[in-house]
Amino acid sequence: MRDFSTTVTIAATPLHVWEVLVDVERWADWTPTVRRIERLDAGPLEVGSRVRIDQPKLRPAIWTVTAWEPEVGFTWVSRSPGLVATGLHAIEASADGSRLTLRVHFGGLLASVVGVLASGLTRTYLGLEAAGLKARCEKANVRPAHS
Repeated sequence: MRDFSTTVTIAATPLHVWEVLVDVERWADWTPTVRRIERLDAGPLEVGSRVRIDQPKLRPAIWTVTAWEPEVGFTWVSRSPGLVATGLHAIEASADGSRLTLRVHFGGLLASVVGVLASGLTRTYLGLEAAGLKARCEKANVRPAHS
């Protein structure tokens, strides 16, 4: 078990989902899986940007953006001895707005062990993050009814 993913449909445009998703410093506002995120570089989030994430039940980790395509998604990687964690955030337009896929892949010597030991937590966190992003985007996307 090295690969985990979840997909959710969000009633918002890919641009809106993208704007909420890449505002990483506000993730703690909409997902309980993040206590704190700290940008380690100035400027816009892009390839090479580093972010320190503090999550419940996990050691703080530094994630480095390795791929970046506006309104489509980004990938980042966190490395520790024996383990490389890769996180993918992908957005596709759909008939109902957007389809978001969150994926985590564990690589390295300890990947199989970590994958098994952390499978429940990883699945839970992916589900909470997808649900939180959906709720945040759809709440912000609500427009007042016309009288």
